[in-house]
Amino acid sequence: MYTYYISVGSNIGDKRGYINSAFHLLQGHEAVSEVISSSLIETEPWGYTDQASFINGMWSCKSTLNPHEMLSVLQSLEQEAGRERLIHWGPRTLDLDIILAFDEAGSMISICDEILTVPHPYFWDRTFVLEPLHELLPTFTYKGVTISERLATLSLT
Repeated sequence: MYTYYISVGSNIGDKRGYINSAFHLLQGHEAVSEVISSSLIETEPWGYTDQASFINGMWSCKSTLNPHEMLSVLQSLEQEAGRERLIHWGPRTLDLDIILAFDEAGSMISICDEILTVPHPYFWDRTFVLEPLHELLPTFTYKGVTISERLATLSLT
């Protein structure tokens, strides 16, 4: 059994509708359980900034799917929402990223291959990821720094 923390975002069309639909589809997946959502927040775009604001949040869930299988499920949910990958970090109906994954013993999983990188390579620099993650995992520590300390540091920049 794995525990996943999945970043959720949308900035095209019915943003909350895309997120809610994908959430319910994930809840209904036979290999996924205990799907929980953080609050959803409105945020400014990151990276490519010439686009509409985002609705962002974080989901946690348990699953028997390994990280590559979970990625496949998340990509199918993005496709179901009509996701097109035209501009790197560009507008999207739905964006689902595995931010963190933990094994059954609670140890953080580290993966870096041509398909998947976990922990997500930019998560520690993005308040729109860390704020909802903090809501679901308030005691999280990464490289000796608590998530609360990291959010405080990012708010100063």
